[in-house]
Amino acid sequence: MNSNSAKYRFSFYALTVLFFMWGFITVMNDVLINTFPEVFELNARETSVIQLAFFGSFFMISLAYFLFSVIAKKDIINSIGYKNGIVSSLLICSIGCAGFYFAAELESYQWFINSLICLGAGVTFLQICANPFVTILGSEKEASSRLNLAQGLNSLGTTLGPIVGVLLIYAVYAGNSEINAVGKTYLIYGVIFLFMAIIFKFLNIPDFKSEVELSSRFSVLKSKQLLLGIVAIFCYVGAEVAIGSWIGKFSKIPSIMNASETQANSYLAFFWGGLMIGRLMASISLNSNYTQRTKIIRMSLTALAVFFLIWIVNGIQIDKTNNGAISFSMISFNQIWIYLVFMVLSVIGFILGKGNAARLIIIFSLFNVMLISLGILFDGAFAFWCILGTGLFFSVGWSNIFALSIKGLGNETSIGSSLLVMAIVGGAILPGIQSNIIDEHGVQLSFIIPLIAVLFLVYFGFNRYKSN
Repeated sequence: MNSNSAKYRFSFYALTVLFFMWGFITVMNDVLINTFPEVFELNARETSVIQLAFFGSFFMISLAYFLFSVIAKKDIINSIGYKNGIVSSLLICSIGCAGFYFAAELESYQWFINSLICLGAGVTFLQICANPFVTILGSEKEASSRLNLAQGLNSLGTTLGPIVGVLLIYAVYAGNSEINAVGKTYLIYGVIFLFMAIIFKFLNIPDFKSEVELSSRFSVLKSKQLLLGIVAIFCYVGAEVAIGSWIGKFSKIPSIMNASETQANSYLAFFWGGLMIGRLMASISLNSNYTQRTKIIRMSLTALAVFFLIWIVNGIQIDKTNNGAISFSMISFNQIWIYLVFMVLSVIGFILGKGNAARLIIIFSLFNVMLISLGILFDGAFAFWCILGTGLFFSVGWSNIFALSIKGLGNETSIGSSLLVMAIVGGAILPGIQSNIIDEHGVQLSFIIPLIAVLFLVYFGFNRYKSN
């Protein structure tokens, strides 16, 4: 395929909208985690069900997809086409979001969980369709670069999601109860997903189809790189979601930041925004069309531009105790300077990575081993910003693990993709394990769980680096 053709460029840009939207809706779970405990009087274990429901559906749906495909010896997405798969996925997401409105009317935590399961199913199908779709829309050599750029837009969604969610829940719908505000907010999201499904149905994008039967029912499992990739995705998503889920609670500890609930939600923008910064830089670093000097300049300017955007947007403050009154107050430079240091380290990491996906995984995972360890061992703002800064170094994980794991799978690409998406269940398992430690020993020590997961990513990176 000619990756420079106008047709494929348009298709790629259209797909990035999907990446933005599922990032936006996924990170809303963190807002729910900070909102529902007070409304429904939940402890950490009960709160962790939010992530278990959402990411658990990834496991069940992906497993069902894989088993159906191997039994029928036919890849479902290849049969119905990537475009039709995307439209169906968006409709399921719309139904899941609409379910939140009715759950709010019933004031039922269980129905909120049921709606999350449905929403998670829709996002699962989106991931199975969109991730491999991006990798085949052009040369295999540039697959990691394209996927990192798309994931950069995903991170824009995860950055804006908590801010928009807090604005809608605590400002726009301030006159409603919190539970009704959540329901109306998700109803808006449901309408957006429905609108997107209609648009994609009529968009002129290639709809790759193939009726070729699989060579054998479980042949895809013979790929060692795929099997290692499944474990790596489990650890990567689990570690990332675990930190994103509990960093708000971490910030509220008096000896750390003593943050209010609104501040805890707003800090999430720096964690998820760090992923956006890193992924956009990765798309530049892995682009073979740029010289090293051009890469460094582009990465630095991109990082600074996104950082200032996050810093400014983060200044929006919503006081839920005062009818959602909105004010503007940026975090002082005395607090935030350390985040800039981490950004410089990330640029150095990309330089040392030399545009090699496996090498980047090694370097960035080692940075996160260091930051998480410091967050566990120290107190105060320093410990908090170390944990918050891990977002910058989680950035290269998903795209590079995914691209390295499905490389060379051919007609079995989307089945391999389904297994990798199934491993997203790590986002349900690791935060749940962490919640048990939180209830017994506190948030700070619980970060040992993502630390262990990141250590496996170092191993995966070394394994793939030696094999390529």
